[in-house]
Amino acid sequence: MNPIQETDMATRSILIVDDESAIRDVIAAALEMAGYRALEAGNAQDAHSIIVDQKPDLILLDWMMPGTSGVELARRLKRDALTQEIPIIMLTAKGEEEHKISGLDAGADDYITKPFSPRELVARLKAVLRRSTPAGVDTVVEVKGLTLDPTSHRVFADGSELKLGPTEFKLLQFFMTHPERAYSRSQLLDHVWGGNVYVDERTVDVHIRRLRKLLGEQYKTLVQTVRGTGYRFSTQSPESL
Repeated sequence: MNPIQETDMATRSILIVDDESAIRDVIAAALEMAGYRALEAGNAQDAHSIIVDQKPDLILLDWMMPGTSGVELARRLKRDALTQEIPIIMLTAKGEEEHKISGLDAGADDYITKPFSPRELVARLKAVLRRSTPAGVDTVVEVKGLTLDPTSHRVFADGSELKLGPTEFKLLQFFMTHPERAYSRSQLLDHVWGGNVYVDERTVDVHIRRLRKLLGEQYKTLVQTVRGTGYRFSTQSPESL
């Protein structure tokens, strides 16, 4: 029997950005009932910190907010390579055609006019996630008998489950979905830890050592040191590269 079981999208996180706490509460309740993890921010500054740090799977972004508007935040996110792939659904009471066009021009993937039903919101959210999720983010990855399932957050080596910590899991997932390419320690910090987390680059070395130990003798050689650069995940021996 395949150790990887089909799972739902319950591990997906959705960031709700709205300055009205009552609206955030209603949306959060609907999302949690649908099996998603809800994150909340009341302004663009707090939202940006959460986005960079936690990398939500989708952002529900209110158009009108004090200070930086939702449209301005959307433009900022789409200009940044670390956040430009995160899908955005704009939420607003404005229903005029020009506002819809402005939101889409800013990089939004969809547009919902208030008031809306929780059922409509969840359905639109699922549709956007299906068409915008990059390959490898929510699909099982297998390399030479090493199998990683992002939705159940489990790793198997030849059918036996490995017990990885959350950071080692994220590090392995990034490596397995970006093989045969060398990454510097600072690049790994940005992609795995998040650009808003300020830690020493030597932290990467510590987690690489832990990951290799957890992978065991058979698979630890897949995580290779690239002298003068950083690390790469490769099925080739270092000598043949």
